[in-house]
Amino acid sequence: MKTDNRKKQLAKNTAIVALGQICTKFISFFLLPLYTALLSTEEYGIVDLLNTYISLLIPLIFLQMDQAIFRFLIEARNKENEKSEIISTTIITIFTESVIYLLVYLLIGKYINNEYKYFLATNVVINTFANIFLQISRGLGDNTTYSVGSLISGAGAVTLNVLFIVVLKMGARGMLLATLLANLLCATFIFFRKKIYKYIRISKFSKVRLKELWKYSIPLVPNQLSWWIVSASDRIIISKFINIAANGVYSAANKFSSLIITFFNIFNITWAESASMYFKDKDNSEYFSNIMNETIKLFSLFCLEVIAVMPFIFKFMITGESFASAYYQIPILLLSTIFNICVSLFGSIYVALKKTKEIAKTSIYAAIINIIVNIVFINQIGLYAASISTLIAYFAMAVYRYMDVQKYIKIKLDIKSTFINVFIAIVVTFLYYLRNNILSLLCLIILTIYTIYTNKRMISNIINNILNRVKRLRHN
Repeated sequence: MKTDNRKKQLAKNTAIVALGQICTKFISFFLLPLYTALLSTEEYGIVDLLNTYISLLIPLIFLQMDQAIFRFLIEARNKENEKSEIISTTIITIFTESVIYLLVYLLIGKYINNEYKYFLATNVVINTFANIFLQISRGLGDNTTYSVGSLISGAGAVTLNVLFIVVLKMGARGMLLATLLANLLCATFIFFRKKIYKYIRISKFSKVRLKELWKYSIPLVPNQLSWWIVSASDRIIISKFINIAANGVYSAANKFSSLIITFFNIFNITWAESASMYFKDKDNSEYFSNIMNETIKLFSLFCLEVIAVMPFIFKFMITGESFASAYYQIPILLLSTIFNICVSLFGSIYVALKKTKEIAKTSIYAAIINIIVNIVFINQIGLYAASISTLIAYFAMAVYRYMDVQKYIKIKLDIKSTFINVFIAIVVTFLYYLRNNILSLLCLIILTIYTIYTNKRMISNIINNILNRVKRLRHN
């Protein structure tokens, strides 16, 4: 009974978060034909590369404080003084770091020869504050505000992208400006919706609390940098060893796996919270194993569904001829996404135990593997080196983390389901590259029936919770 209640709560929280993200993420994804039609591979590659640098600078400068404030607020939800101390200490620290970063950037900016260089300064700061406020909402248990904030950010970015790219013809500059303004809208909304200003007091700044936050967050920096190396260093290596245009192609191919990661992150946001709350329960091994097996099965088949349907929709999603070679990278990146999801699920155990050093250690190993494979093979097999190195890195990290977490909790994987999924993956991938429409259609139909049948209970729970949430919003 207790397990059922925890599952219902997890499904409910997932539905709340999903409600705010699914629509905008879908719209953003289906704007891909617009981007590939109106932007050159070079422009698309530039935007992707700048976003890659932004994702590198944020953890380096702000030391993953957004993750720390979320984790510590979970345990202080009913303690007003402690909440104020945590939020004040975090916001004052982030503000100080932002001022220092902008001043330093102004000094060195004149030596940077890039027309988009100031987006690298402003987008880092605004993105960080948006993330901090989003995590404050989660930490306080208000997933609805988190969801609406995400909705504002996503819908704002989509709307502004259409305005700047289609109407005003601003190209790459328009995409970067749209992201900046969308994050600013999100941060502003949450700041006033949650009345964060009421928590902020200079007198509440605590050096002792800051040390506690940093003790948790700083070990996450090498972990985030390692994730950056695994997921984003490909772009820099491609740009260096091939060209910016090739990076544009690779970025377009990544959009499909990114869509699945978006869906998974909706679940993972609430799963990380549940893992921290229920880790000390007596039946934690059974509960964690059950949730992880169901999640891996669902998202693995989801990835394989996308591979199976891709031969029929690729030309509609990627409209620019210069992006056509992205077709061959997509299945490799989608398979790597499966292992990426496994890595994140196992990582939730480290988060629950506050063992961020273990997260960093396992990620560093994967980062090293990714770089070595990438550099060794990119001159021989081109873009395939980037895709394959990502697959190998995530696979290695998934296996390592699975074996390592057994020291803290016994996770029992569903071996039968795993072998079935491996077999399906081989067949689907083979037919993808074979490019026989009849066989591909038959494969898609069978796979869809199997996916719905094997995941009907989990899919039904999520859909019912979303519908119930919508009904309650209407009545309110």
